[in-house]
Amino acid sequence: MLPILAVSILALTIIGERLWALQRRRNVPPNLVAQVWRGIKNNTLDSEQLREIRSKSPLGRVVAAGLVNMHHERAVMMESIADAGRHEAHALERFLNTLGTIAAVSPLLGLLGTVIGMIKVFSTISAQGLGNAPALAGGISEALVTTAAGLVVAIPALAMHRYFRGKVDALVVEMEQEALKLVEVIHGQRDKLGAGRS
Repeated sequence: MLPILAVSILALTIIGERLWALQRRRNVPPNLVAQVWRGIKNNTLDSEQLREIRSKSPLGRVVAAGLVNMHHERAVMMESIADAGRHEAHALERFLNTLGTIAAVSPLLGLLGTVIGMIKVFSTISAQGLGNAPALAGGISEALVTTAAGLVVAIPALAMHRYFRGKVDALVVEMEQEALKLVEVIHGQRDKLGAGRS
């Protein structure tokens, strides 16, 4: 039971931390791309503002990676955004492997408790025979309690692991879409200026 209790505390800690860390507004702040575009349009975007954009959110880091290369071709800008997006996706998945491991290991710990309980039951039977019902009941009870405890930890851990995986995927897609909007606006504007000059 002690290992099951330990992994349950760890799972609860990870779930709480990920619920806080994967909030949409923390990762994809609303109107960030619009603010950046206003800064570009008004020619007020400097290195200090770029540093501030980068420090505030994962979307800010993805957008900043594109802005650093905004005077290059579209493909260069897109590649830098994709690279930054991969790094941010990896950071968003922090602790999810641990949570998945807890979901997989908890039932096995419960099963181990079941086996230990059954060993005690058979040891009692071999030592005292079938006449000592309270001793037999204690071993069977231990077996069932550990199995139940393992499942009680594993089921929510697995559910939250799947939920967080989906949340990370959705956030990454949204960050890519927001960054691509900025690329399209910047290069669309540049294409218009180029057409106007010719």
